[in-house]
Amino acid sequence: MKGTKSDLIKYRMLRARDTFMDAQILADKNRWNSTINRLYYAAYYAVMAILLAEDFKPTTHNGAKSNFTEHFIKTNRIPKKYGKIYSQLFTWRQKGDYDDLFDFDKEKVDPYFKPVLELINIIEGELQK
Repeated sequence: MKGTKSDLIKYRMLRARDTFMDAQILADKNRWNSTINRLYYAAYYAVMAILLAEDFKPTTHNGAKSNFTEHFIKTNRIPKKYGKIYSQLFTWRQKGDYDDLFDFDKEKVDPYFKPVLELINIIEGELQK
């Protein structure tokens, strides 16, 4: 079933919130590499929602990051600090998923919960304008 653009945007935001909750569950179990993965994807789904709303359709994660930076961070529609957080999570997600003998810990991961939730909320606000 193919939904409307509006349906897809709502779905992406729902996925962002669900994935953020998944990150919280994983953190409670001290699964830090998986937590970083879920925090990144929570942000990614929200970013994809706002990109779709503006008719950007990147086909890669790097493309999503580039479009988001160019059209939302550099234009100050979204505060720059969230661009930095998204870029850091992008890098760390790859490191946590693909690098051998590399593990995140609570001290490194915990500070990202609040800004990821803020980013989701900011994007939701932008989508309601």
